[in-house]
Amino acid sequence: MSWFLITAAIAAVVSYKLIQRLRFKLPPGPLPKPIIGNLCDIKHVRFICYYEWAQTYGPIISVWIGSILNVVVSSAELAKEVLKDHDQKLADRHRNRSTEAFSRNGQDLIWADYGPHYVKVRKVCMLELFTPKRLESLRPIREDEVNAMVESVFRDCKLPENINKGIQLRKYLGAVAFNNITRLVFGKRFVDADGVMDEQGLEFHAIVSNGLKLGASLSIAEHIPWLRWMCPADEKAFAEHGARRDLLTRAIMEEHTLVRQKSSGPKQHFVDALLTLKDQYDLSEDIIIGLLWDMITAGMDTAAITTEWAMAEMIKNPRVQQKVQEEFDRVISHDRVLTEADFASLPYLKCVVKETFRLHPPTPLMVPHRARADVKIGGFNIPKGSNVHVNVWAVGRDPAVWKTPLEFRPERFLEEDVDMKGHDFRLLPFGAGRRFCPGAQLGISLVTSMLSHLLHHFVWTLPQGTKPEDIDMSGNPGIVTFMRTPVQAVATPRLASDLYKRVPFDM
Repeated sequence: MSWFLITAAIAAVVSYKLIQRLRFKLPPGPLPKPIIGNLCDIKHVRFICYYEWAQTYGPIISVWIGSILNVVVSSAELAKEVLKDHDQKLADRHRNRSTEAFSRNGQDLIWADYGPHYVKVRKVCMLELFTPKRLESLRPIREDEVNAMVESVFRDCKLPENINKGIQLRKYLGAVAFNNITRLVFGKRFVDADGVMDEQGLEFHAIVSNGLKLGASLSIAEHIPWLRWMCPADEKAFAEHGARRDLLTRAIMEEHTLVRQKSSGPKQHFVDALLTLKDQYDLSEDIIIGLLWDMITAGMDTAAITTEWAMAEMIKNPRVQQKVQEEFDRVISHDRVLTEADFASLPYLKCVVKETFRLHPPTPLMVPHRARADVKIGGFNIPKGSNVHVNVWAVGRDPAVWKTPLEFRPERFLEEDVDMKGHDFRLLPFGAGRRFCPGAQLGISLVTSMLSHLLHHFVWTLPQGTKPEDIDMSGNPGIVTFMRTPVQAVATPRLASDLYKRVPFDM
């Protein structure tokens, strides 16, 4: 009897999906199989797979992941339809059991559906947290961490074992990203000057690692909702993870509350800002914790990932590296360390950053949007409940809008000023519209700071016996895209030795 009911349920779902496909004029795409859809056809790195399918089926395609329709657009024109023309109808989020648990049913910003809660927390982010004034007040933290990275690279590049084989950049970039985000969000540097992590830092690191492990543990049933009863999620593990995360966050929040009670004057760290704004915006403790961890999730890896891609391009294209360094020599000289205030006088550097975001967006498919209502995109029907992805990686390589799209050529942005904060749909590293990333300027500043210091302080070359074509420019799968093979390069100091010394800044 039970197998009869299962078979009947499967038949009902398959029939419903068939009727849906006949009723709606859906975008073209690879032929889905019953129940599993296109799951077995999708290659390891999804954004490249979708890009290849777009060459066959066109710039808007249907991909069935299990029983869930995913629509992928791969052109600037269609991106505008999704992110501007029909923005409100496509502003919800698809949450699996992992993101549902981590966000407490969308009680944060990243995974919240569009509605009064989302409008409120986005207002907090835009008007209170990521304002130019607050970002400027936190600039000394960013510069301190980048200077710490320069000091570490300077020390390690002179070690005998690194002179010919070079150093692995990811380690240094990851340390900047980790220390920067924990100081901005929690007001804490968990790692001391000797690289030793304190007890809270070890717990924080363990929580982040456990969250990644839990997120990766979900089964195929995530894509076939009516099979979830056969593959229950480990509710206990998710609950324990949430409790552990909350315990650490509350302890840090209580520390900041006590400090504020004893001292006068506003603190600029995000945890202090949210606690101060709690009553004004009616922010529950769950919402504050959700927002703090959103910032950690969004900011922990993306800046380091983008900077590693940029450095790979600098080493692969020594002409561009030399041109950046010539600009430094004209504007800053060899007599001082650059600061973020210098960025406005370094137009070619800013072009290099834009070109990196064009070819190597940290989230190539963005976080998917979910249709709140039936909508038409590119003349096709998108039923309510469908997921919609913008393949910004493909848009950045579209020969219809970019000349020589596969060439790393920053000069294109001297020839035409292209906005990358959601106003020009050819360049969308931070999205656009209602779901535009509120921390975009912070991300741009950190990437620019890390890249500029590495290039101002050092000349970067390939390890002995390595050629430019040996650099692996492929990416790993995932929402964010690391380089598959970490960059290994030889760093040669180009400034006076006293300019490599970090002077710690405490805030």
